[in-house]
Amino acid sequence: MEIPFEDLSIKQNIEALTKELHHHNYLYYVESTPEISDYDFDQKLKELQQLENQYPQYADPNSPTKRVGGDITKKFQVVTHEYPMLSLSNTYSKEEIIDWENRIKKLIDGNPEYVCELKYDGVAIGIKYRNGEFYQAVTRGDGTKGEDISTNVRTIKSIPLILRGDFPEKFEIRGEIFYPLEAFTQLNKQREEAGEELFANPRNTASGTLKMQDSAVVASRGLDCFLYGVYGEKLPFTNHFESVQKAGDWGLKIPKTQNRYIQKCQSIDEIMDFINHWDTERHKLPFEIDGVVIKVNNYHQQEELGFTAKSPRWAIAYKFKAETVSTILESVSYQVGRTGAITPVANLKPVQLAGTTVKRASLHNADQIAKLDLRVVDEVFVEKGGEIIPKVVGVNFEKRAQNASEFQYITHCPECNTELIRKEGEALHYCPNQASCPPQVKGKMIHFISRKAMDIEGLGEETIEQLYAEGLIKTIPDLYELTQEQLLPLERMAQKSVDNLLAGLEASKQVPFERVLFALGIRFVGETVAKKLARELKNIEAIKNASFEQLVAVDEIGEKIAESVVDYFQNQENAALVAKLQAHGLQFEIEEKEGGGSEILKGKSIVISGVFEQHSRNEYKEMIETHGGKNVGSLSAKTDYLLAGENMGPSKKQKAEKLNIPIISESEFLAMLQS
Repeated sequence: MEIPFEDLSIKQNIEALTKELHHHNYLYYVESTPEISDYDFDQKLKELQQLENQYPQYADPNSPTKRVGGDITKKFQVVTHEYPMLSLSNTYSKEEIIDWENRIKKLIDGNPEYVCELKYDGVAIGIKYRNGEFYQAVTRGDGTKGEDISTNVRTIKSIPLILRGDFPEKFEIRGEIFYPLEAFTQLNKQREEAGEELFANPRNTASGTLKMQDSAVVASRGLDCFLYGVYGEKLPFTNHFESVQKAGDWGLKIPKTQNRYIQKCQSIDEIMDFINHWDTERHKLPFEIDGVVIKVNNYHQQEELGFTAKSPRWAIAYKFKAETVSTILESVSYQVGRTGAITPVANLKPVQLAGTTVKRASLHNADQIAKLDLRVVDEVFVEKGGEIIPKVVGVNFEKRAQNASEFQYITHCPECNTELIRKEGEALHYCPNQASCPPQVKGKMIHFISRKAMDIEGLGEETIEQLYAEGLIKTIPDLYELTQEQLLPLERMAQKSVDNLLAGLEASKQVPFERVLFALGIRFVGETVAKKLARELKNIEAIKNASFEQLVAVDEIGEKIAESVVDYFQNQENAALVAKLQAHGLQFEIEEKEGGGSEILKGKSIVISGVFEQHSRNEYKEMIETHGGKNVGSLSAKTDYLLAGENMGPSKKQKAEKLNIPIISESEFLAMLQS
């Protein structure tokens, strides 16, 4: 669009003010070295806002004026992560860190270098930049998909909207958004003066703030962040520490070495020195942390180590010892899970613990209660396991009442009054009435519709509760028999919601077999196990008719899983449920990929090492599985091939030669598949 001559100076003025304010914003919120007063900054911001209001066609989408908020978001869109956003495995001792190091040393060549960072107690975020401009901010969600909260994140002043320096054209940076303690205290003071309920802790308040519909409220809250994980294609770094420092050059707020928020370490002793320092000093920080994160620094070694289903192998979190408090155990209630498992829960006299008010805590099982020698009205010690789930860890016997009677565990289900059972060798009691015990029936349905299972749009936990209460669904197949006539009279069910729900159910009939199998909720059959069974046995009939011996023969299927699968299909109610779902058209056999699958690599274990040209390591792993093979992390006498790329470590090559394992190149592997 050609700009009129008389508008050129206005556009240039807007651009100059925008650039100047971004610079001052960076100096104030990232570097803490302001060059102008708050008053001068506010005057320049007002001037820019007036110009943008008058000439909106020249306003930048990432203008500094966006920091004040005001946009309303009715619904946060769900976004699939380009790179999985996984959580970390936790550890609580030096011995566990040593075990972790020993495991990774078996999988890589040479001694790893580590990076230690603070584990901020906030909300994980992934922020994408395109051509140096803020593009999108997405929450962790379930690790695969998160919610787009860009409008709210734009208001956080320590997150730059425009970058500086030699940034990549396209990348994502991840970190943690948190509530500074001073701002949190001030917020609660304001709420107290207004007679409003106080917020419990900074972490939950930060999370709730980021999901507010009005971005102006978010802007007023004073959230802050640290960013420390760079992701992208062909980034010019060889290690994590280097990438974090470079992100700081681009204007992003990173943990600084001079504050000792981040540090390179060469040994376990150096790691423990960092941990011990912050275990003592954390209480002096202006924000909350709950531990330290330890990462393998080298990117190539990270790639070699890879991931488990839930977390990266190259990183681990050390959690600080949980805070413990004492309070009175007032009563014990019992929860029934979707598998019928009974969980005893301690109802406590409310007490403050690690920034939250605790009223309930886990008692785990009958054996744990007996081990604690628990009595109702005992004074008990409570801590947060991993600083998340409160649990009772002991009894103050000195304060026990003399007439305290011995604790009696329940014998019948608190929901349906069915007599409980307890299998030999298991800690939990179970309610066997899976067909009509309400929490089990609803729990199975909620699992069935969950994101990692059938992921049915328009159908959530509240709707399941409502439909069950109305008597419209008693089993999972009933979902597929719902009609508009049944749904429209219900509360909160307008025409659009009904259409979405029914369309979501119809669309779920295309969900692949491995997710349908997981959705059935067979005990011990998680996502990974469901995928293994589906790929090996191909369809539900084969799984249904498989013997215990056939199931155990499937890779990574142990006796416990095999027994559970056999038990599930021997139950007539389960068999009838599967038959009804088949009749409704759900996918109960694996869909072979086009041009894809074969059994050329059936029974073969393959280790991948090095850097490849024609395909990525993940693509080669997919090919191995598609052709019946198994990806393994380390070389052993049972390994059939070592698929070797460039820069493979010499020790791995030597070990393969010593064990007489064939070393094949990228081209040899591809030729093998084509044969």
